[in-house]
Amino acid sequence: MEGKPLPEVAGTAAREEILRRIRDARVPAAAPVVRGYHREGPGGVELFAERVADYRAVVRVVTDVPEALSSLRGKDVVAPDDVPDEWLVDGVGWLREPLSIGELDRADGVLTGCAVAIADTGTIVLDGGVAQGRRALTLLPDYHVCVVRADQIAGSVPEALARLQPTRPLTFISGPSATSDIELNRVEGVHGPRVLEVLIVT
Repeated sequence: MEGKPLPEVAGTAAREEILRRIRDARVPAAAPVVRGYHREGPGGVELFAERVADYRAVVRVVTDVPEALSSLRGKDVVAPDDVPDEWLVDGVGWLREPLSIGELDRADGVLTGCAVAIADTGTIVLDGGVAQGRRALTLLPDYHVCVVRADQIAGSVPEALARLQPTRPLTFISGPSATSDIELNRVEGVHGPRVLEVLIVT
C-alpha cells in the first residue's frame, strides 16, 4: 500500500487505521470492455476479407452469386439439398445427397453457405444449418466454395458465439486445411480441403 508507514499502534487502533486508509484510497475507473475489431457494414467485410486472405484462401467480394459460381462449370460439385436454387448454375455436375464417402472423395468440390463469419479472426462457422449440409461434405472434397453474406459477418468471436446455438455441431474454418510436418513444412489438405474459396456477398 502506498503512503506513509503505519503508525506503531496496537490492536484495534491499528486495524481502524488500516481500514481508514483503504476507505480513503482512490479506486481506479473500470477498464473499458474491448470487443476486438468490431466494425459495422463495409468495414467488417473488408477486415474479414483481409483476414481470410491471410490464411491463403481465395477471396472474392461479389454482388451476383450465380455469376461468381460460373467458374465451377465443367466440375462435379456437391451441394446440400437446401442451397438456393439460383446457386445451381448450368454446366456444373451437381451431386446431391445421399452420397457415400467414396463419392464425396471423388467430387471436385463442395458449395455451401455458412452460419456466421468472424471478421476479427477470418473464420467461417458452419453449424449444419441451411445450405451447409452434414460435416463430411466440407471435409472430404479437395475444394470448398463458401458463400458468406455481409450480414453474416460478426466483428468478434463473442459476437459470433452469441448468434450460434451451442447445441449444434459447430465447425470453425480458418483457411484451407493445413498442418506442419516434423520439420515445420506446411502441408495442406491433410484433414480437409486444400483450397478454400470464399464469396463475400455485399
